[in-house]
Amino acid sequence: MNEAVKNNPDKFPLTYMFRLTREEMIFLRSKNPTVKISSKSRALPAVFTERGLYMLAAILKSKKAVNATFAICKTG
Repeated sequence: MNEAVKNNPDKFPLTYMFRLTREEMIFLRSKNPTVKISSKSRALPAVFTERGLYMLAAILKSKKAVNATFAICKTG
């Protein structure tokens, strides 16, 4: 996913995606123990808006991406 975003920066303006700060990541991890954010990760987690999720699903070609596209269309 990070690679897809890195290779397509023009498709992810700030209104579609942003990265959490280190402080936000630590806070999120402390408040929700089920969040799977590795402490060894080099990149801060990306957060996608609904439009950003759609754009990501359009770039990725997996079954999960197709299902995400369907889910987004249902909410709109």
